[in-house]
Amino acid sequence: MKLAIIPARGGSKRIPRKNIRDFCGKPIIAYSIEAARQSNCFDHIIVSTDDEEIASVAHDWGAETPFVRPAELSNDFAGTVPVIKHAIEWFIDNQVRPELACCIYATAPFVIPQDLQRGLDTLLSAKSEYAFTLTDYPFPIQRAVKLTSSGRVAMFQPEHFKTRSQDLEHAYHDAGQFYWGRCEAFLSELPIFSQAAAPVLLPRHRVQDIDTLEDWHRAELMFKILQQSETD
Repeated sequence: MKLAIIPARGGSKRIPRKNIRDFCGKPIIAYSIEAARQSNCFDHIIVSTDDEEIASVAHDWGAETPFVRPAELSNDFAGTVPVIKHAIEWFIDNQVRPELACCIYATAPFVIPQDLQRGLDTLLSAKSEYAFTLTDYPFPIQRAVKLTSSGRVAMFQPEHFKTRSQDLEHAYHDAGQFYWGRCEAFLSELPIFSQAAAPVLLPRHRVQDIDTLEDWHRAELMFKILQQSETD
């Protein structure tokens, strides 16, 4: 059995009601639910939430909410893996043991069914414990700078000041869309960012982390441009 698990707690601070806020015409969580449904990868699509309104919206868009997420997993410090572990354990306690699970973030409007399918294929073909989305940095991270306490500038890695950009190792970061994994890996809380994971690479124009209102507005602009390009 394969589970899609969408974590969506109710206590977002920086963007109030973030998980069900309108994004280009519908609640942002709806994009994750629809992508999961259209991928045909899952036996169950569930939303793990502590919030009645989020649960109601999730139902409206075709997801299940078979349990209420406990308070200790609904605060600002709750990690993704323990939340996914809790959902898997709920199914095991109810006499259904899933084999694979995919955590899909509620604020991932750029996630598409084809990538979810590709993630599953990657997990199985690579025989890895996890497969998750990555995209590359547009600028070499070895040339990054920081602001000092005196208001000046310093390089994180000054030894690379004279290194040519093309000679620096390419770097990637989490695209923040989904994490496929074997349920045993989630249950044992095996680290995702490790040799246990295989990459699912995404182009930068389909990646936007959404943590602030500025991120939100940028994501909406990107989404509208992508929609327009598909109709041209």
